[in-house]
Amino acid sequence: MEYKIRQKIFSIGDRFTIKDINDNDMYYVQGKIFAIGNKLRILDLQNRELVYIEQRIFRFLPEYHIYMNNAHVAMVKKEFSFFRPKLYIESDLGRFDVDGNVFAYDFNVRKNGSIVASVSKKFFSWTDSYKVYVDDGEDQVLMLALVIVLDQIFHDNNNNSN
Repeated sequence: MEYKIRQKIFSIGDRFTIKDINDNDMYYVQGKIFAIGNKLRILDLQNRELVYIEQRIFRFLPEYHIYMNNAHVAMVKKEFSFFRPKLYIESDLGRFDVDGNVFAYDFNVRKNGSIVASVSKKFFSWTDSYKVYVDDGEDQVLMLALVIVLDQIFHDNNNNSN
């Protein structure tokens, strides 16, 4: 399935919609007002929480934790690297890696070595949105949560840990 997400998605108290490629609303993302560190929720169209994303503060480099159904499902940490951005993604749902150019919104998410999601700004280069393709066999909301976390790590200028 393909989705559209706009760049610079998070600001304090922001609420925005993740749309499918035909501009139909699919999910809402809501930021928590007055939170220390980023705290985001992905909601279905009936405002039920599907995913909770929390930034751990007081870290040298950004670290985010993803929860589904009140259970921890993944941790994403930016690791120190001189030349290329490097991430550590730990999950009970498989081994995830990212390759490509995260800064240019042109990258793949791999699970156990196979591409399960890809992000591209090329399709929407005239707008502030980027396209996310998620393999039909994968948890759509978890993959969107991973992409949102990557956007927070690499594109959120308000992130004190970058």
